Amino acid sequence: MLAEVLDRVRLGGTLLFHFELGRPWSLGLAQRPYALFHYLSRGSATLALQQGQELRMTEGDFVVLTRGEPHVIYSDRRMKPLPVLDLDRPPTHHGVVRHGGGAQPLSTMICGNFTVARPSRGSLLELLPPVLLLKPTEDGGWLEAILQRMVSESAVERPGQGIALSRLTEVLFVEVLRSWIKSLGPGEGGWVGAMADPHIGPALQLIHEQPDRPWTLGDLGRRVGLGRSAFSARFTRLVGQSMGRYLIARRMTEAALLLESSDEGIARIASQVGYETAASFSKLFRRHHGVSPGRYRATRHSDSDRN
Repeated sequence: MLAEVLDRVRLGGTLLFHFELGRPWSLGLAQRPYALFHYLSRGSATLALQQGQELRMTEGDFVVLTRGEPHVIYSDRRMKPLPVLDLDRPPTHHGVVRHGGGAQPLSTMICGNFTVARPSRGSLLELLPPVLLLKPTEDGGWLEAILQRMVSESAVERPGQGIALSRLTEVLFVEVLRSWIKSLGPGEGGWVGAMADPHIGPALQLIHEQPDRPWTLGDLGRRVGLGRSAFSARFTRLVGQSMGRYLIARRMTEAALLLESSDEGIARIASQVGYETAASFSKLFRRHHGVSPGRYRATRHSDSDRN
């Protein structure tokens, strides 16, 4: 099920900077409309958020700011931060940027972003915590291998570099999700975490495979071996919302995909996601996405034409 979701959200990403940093140094990043990541391949640093939270980063640490929150990364808190946007360069140029006082020891760091082309309620990025810190693993896993490859790829400009870094960033996002999912405890991570539950996982699978079916708590409960009340309580506790609300959200996500990828009429799409009338479907769609199905389709097609 996760593979299906990842395939549909159209993941993207870009490596923005490869820094060599001599002490003292300080970098400031303003609010961005996408997730930001930093990988400290050498040295140490402190990442400070506006609300006062601080993370001490050591060599090999990887941090994702899933909401693109403004923050500062520094070796010395007394130094005035240099706004990173002042260093913007054409996206095809990924050479090393040197910054700071030049004193040893040097730190090296790569920074980039993750994007989701179809953001929606309950999207993967929304389920992740606002700040995610991943430590290097003793087994030298895929996450670290990908990051090290990105460091070496970005150090020297070569043909096809931008495409290679973009693809590596997409794979990196998948590895971040895997590492996060592995760390989840019971009741954490919304529907992603609930997929591991022996009862709720199969129920989620059924909803995703057949969102048009008129599922009830009793139906799904029986299919996964639980009574209605026990299933309802377990679903809400693990997923973070009731089965009914989750089913509607799933249908609205499927409908949005159909509006983007097909020329089917609104009534036909309504039927495909479980609604007898276009009117009832359109009302729920507007409530969920903020626009009518027709307007949503027109806007997405217009955006696609511009790209």
